[in-house]
Parts: sequence; structure tokens; C-alpha cells
Amino acid sequence: MLSTRPLQTLALVGALTLAAVTTSAVRGAQGPAPPSPRLSLGAVSEVESAGWAAFTEQFDSLVARDQIVGASVLVLRDGNVLAHHEHGFADRAGGKPVTERTLFHYGSITKTLTAIAIMQLRDRGRLSLDDHVTPYIPELRQVHNPYGSMDAITIRMLLSHSAGFQDPTWPYKQGKPWEPFEPTTWAQLVAMMPYQEILFEPGSRFSYSNPGFIYLARIIEQLSGDPWESYVQKNIFSPLGLARSYFGVTPYYLAADRSHNYTLTRDSAGKETVRDNGADFDPGITIPNGGWNAPLGDLATYLAFLTDATHGDPATQVRYDTVLKQSSLEEMWRPLYPTLAAAEETPGKTESMGLSFFVLTRGQVTLIGHTGSQAGFLAFIYLNPANKAAVVAAFNTASDLPPRGEPSAFQAIREAALKLIE
Repeated sequence: MLSTRPLQTLALVGALTLAAVTTSAVRGAQGPAPPSPRLSLGAVSEVESAGWAAFTEQFDSLVARDQIVGASVLVLRDGNVLAHHEHGFADRAGGKPVTERTLFHYGSITKTLTAIAIMQLRDRGRLSLDDHVTPYIPELRQVHNPYGSMDAITIRMLLSHSAGFQDPTWPYKQGKPWEPFEPTTWAQLVAMMPYQEILFEPGSRFSYSNPGFIYLARIIEQLSGDPWESYVQKNIFSPLGLARSYFGVTPYYLAADRSHNYTLTRDSAGKETVRDNGADFDPGITIPNGGWNAPLGDLATYLAFLTDATHGDPATQVRYDTVLKQSSLEEMWRPLYPTLAAAEETPGKTESMGLSFFVLTRGQVTLIGHTGSQAGFLAFIYLNPANKAAVVAAFNTASDLPPRGEPSAFQAIREAALKLIE
């Protein structure tokens, strides 16, 4: 049976303070808690009035329905954590519950780091978004382009998923046990290029592409002289204080907090079963489009930066501006291409792609964010630039089963979470 650890009534200041002290005392032997946005007790009523108790009840019900082993969600406003909620296990066999320290994997949310790195280099005069990509990556001239020259594709097209490249990085997967989870070297991607083609007129519409962000990472590496992971560590993680964020194999000192990932499958007899895939996996060369690992607290710190939660502090403003000025972030949040088919759009509910970030409208409200899915992990982040509210959620179980004919737990929780920050 799943273990549940909700914070149902964060307005109870004494209980919350006791919970915080208890967590610190119990886990103190593993090191101090990471720096994160402060917990604002006075603002809790904002979340309660938005239906936090009802939300967490729905969260738990949907997570249990879809047999998700462990999950967590956190809401903040203007950099202050208003509430967080943990459910289930990080390691079911080991009996380890999900806690505030649990390390999840965030999949394609990593693309926002790559995009910010490109914008940094643009703002520092190292590149233009309208630069053609092939001078940086001449190998791309091997890709078939029935619409013209590959030289026409620009950095801006890669950032906005409008270059015409395919979605999967490894498009030949057939489920064989010897196949890699993802390509492991740049040479493998180059070897596939003569057998791939551009799917539509570059710059004409949106179509999600994972390899496009590997190409962006190559540009970052060429201009900076650093491996992509080192560049992000130096230019985003370190200045923002994301001390427990990492790529690849979990560092030894963080291993105790790493969540396993799980897959819901059906065996040969038709019985549904949850398979434990272990803690770490090899994302191969796809780390720049899906490699970020961290606790929710680090994502909260990242969202505080995205919402410019400086609280009037000049030192914080300088630090945020050093990473990327708010004006450049706002440029990334301008809608460029619709991402939903016309039949999927409804009045007051649209979705577009900016520069890596998705732009959602719910009535008169505009929300910015991204989802992530890799191995058995799923996650989402969203922020409301108008009121500086934001939410992050992570789940450690994916499903290989056919759709049930109703929204998945991930989809339903995402929609409910968006209402919390409107």
C-alpha cells in the first residue's frame, strides 16, 4: 500500500514549523538541506483559498489510480514556497518515502537550460538567433531537405522547434534488448543524418524535435569551449545556487535521496504490474535535451529566477541578470507557433511555442512552462508572469499501457495545478 505524506494544513504554523525541524533533524546526518526559496507562512492562505486541500486530495487519488509509486508537488509565489506535498515511495522495495530531498529526473524541462544558454551567448555578442546552423554543424548538410538548402535553417528555428527535424533522437527503436536507451555518441547521430529528412518547410510551423537541442548544445560547446554540462554548471547552476542539480550518474553523496523510476506494464497473462527500473539510467548524448536531475527545491529556485523574485535586493538582481535578464526571458515567452491542432483548441484555451518555452492561455491568463518525460520519470513546471506564481511537480512512474479513455493522472494533475497559479 502506498505511503502518503501530505502537508494538508500548512496554515497551522506550529505544525509546519515542527515538521520542518523534524525533517532537518532526522536527515541531518546526510548533510544540511539545500538552499531554496524561503517558506512563507503568511502567504499560505493564498494557496488554501485556491483549494490546496482539494488539490492534494485529487493529487493523491489520481496518483493512486494510475499506480504511480511516488510523486511530489510544490507551489510558490514571488520566490516564496507556499506549500508542498509528497506522496508514496522514492524506492518502494527499500521502503524509502518521497521527501523534500528526493531527487527526480526532469526530462525535457532540461531544454529550457539549453535555450537559456543560447540566449546568454546571444546577449554576450557570441551569436545571433538568425545565424545559420550549418557553419557550426556542417554535418547537417547530409540531411535530405526537399524544401531547399540545409543552410537555410537557423538557431531561432531550432529553439522554436520549427526547423523540420523529427521528434525522436533515436527513431529506429524496435524494443530489442541490445538497443541503447538513446544514442551514446555524436558519431551515431552523424551516421544517421544521410538517412533522415526535413519534414516540412523550415520556419513554417511547430513540430517538437529532440535532436534539435543536441544541435544547439553543439553550438554552445563550440563557442564556449566547455562541454555542455560544464557550461550549464558554470553559467546557470552555480550562480543560481542549484547545489543539488546534476547530470548523468547520481553523485555518491546524493545517492541516498535518488528516486527509482518505474514503468506500469502488462504481463503475458494480462496482469498489470509495476516494474522497478532502478535509480539511474544512461540518457546518452541526449543530456542537453533531457538530463536534469534535482530535488523540487532546486526547481523552485529556478522558478524564482524565472519570475524575477528579487524582493528588491540589488545583489539578487545582479545575480539574476548575470544569468539572463528578464527582458530576454520575456522574449523567449512570446508565442511564435501554435502547438495544438485547430480541433484541440477551445475558446480561452490555447497553446503555443516560444523559444523553447510553451505559452498557454487560460482565459485572460498567460502561463509559461514545459513538461518532461524520460525513462519512468515525468514532470512539469509552469509560471504565471503576471502574479509570479509557479508550480513544479514530479512523478517517478510512467505507463506502457494504452490510454484509458480518460486523462492520465499526469494530465489531470497538470490542469489542476495550472488553476492554482492563475
